[in-house]
Parts: sequence; structure tokens; C-alpha cells
Amino acid sequence: MTGSALIVIDMINTYEHEDADLLLPAAEAALPGIVSLLDRARASGTPVIYANDNWGQWRSHHGELLDEALARPHAALVEPLRPDADSLFIVKARHSIFYQTPLTYLLAELGVDRVVLTGQVTEQCVLYSALDAHIRHLGVIVPADAVAAIHPDLAEAALTMMQRNMDADITRAAEVVW
Repeated sequence: MTGSALIVIDMINTYEHEDADLLLPAAEAALPGIVSLLDRARASGTPVIYANDNWGQWRSHHGELLDEALARPHAALVEPLRPDADSLFIVKARHSIFYQTPLTYLLAELGVDRVVLTGQVTEQCVLYSALDAHIRHLGVIVPADAVAAIHPDLAEAALTMMQRNMDADITRAAEVVW
């Protein structure tokens, strides 16, 4: 396997949760990097996978989650990231994109051995997902300008941990090569 996949974590979001006020500026700052990665991944034929919380709405599917996020006051953060017809979507319930989801199987089916993790929250879901990817012997790239944090100091520590402990390539969105 020598394939890559772009994974967008928890960006289909209503921003109606605890700490949203702290997260919003970081999400706005990460948006251009994520959009650039989406555009380039799609143009190259690289699989794009959205891994998103369902906010405890167990009857919902990704279209309903997207519609709800687009109907909220922060739709401008969601609209540019809208999944296209080729995008894949995994619903997750916990921090890691791998925990009790079919993602490991999906990546194997796609021939993916390297994941590019974007989205939110750097010191939570991105960190735990990077660890789980590393444990699965996947290469991990985290563009620091395409992830959003609630606590910048913890995010910086998380990026350092990913680099040192998980051999993650911490880079910039423009430097990711498909």
C-alpha cells in the first residue's frame, strides 16, 4: 500500500457546545488550510473521509448532520467544507476516529497507509486519532495550519507529542503532497 487519505475530523459542527467560543477563532483560522487540502486532494483523486460526531443524535445520518450545521449561525465555517459526491463519511461517538468505527477496514479497502489529519480539536480528537493511526502502522501527517484547538498551549504540546511519540509529520497544508 502506498496510498493517502485526507480525513476531516468534526468540522461538520453547529458550534453550540461548551468551549465553542474558544474554538471558533481557531476553526476560522484553520478553514483556509482545510479547504486547500480538500481542493488538492479531490483534484488528485485522493480519498476524502469525513469523521464526525453525531452529537448524540443516533438516528441521524451525515446529510442530516450537515443540514443542521448549515442551518446554524456558524454555517460559514461549514459550507466551504461541504462533502462532495465522492466524499466518504464515518460517524464516530468518541474522540478517536478509529474507536468502534469501520475506518480501519475502509482504509485497508482503499489501500491507504498514510492519513492526513485535519479538523478539530487538536488536543483531543486529532491527538487521539493520530495515536490510533500510529498504533495501526499508518503514516500520520498533521498540517498545523489545518487543525483547530480550544487551548493553544495544549495544542502545541499535542503536536509535539504526535511528532516525537508517533513519528507524525507536523507540517503546513501547502506542503502536503498527494
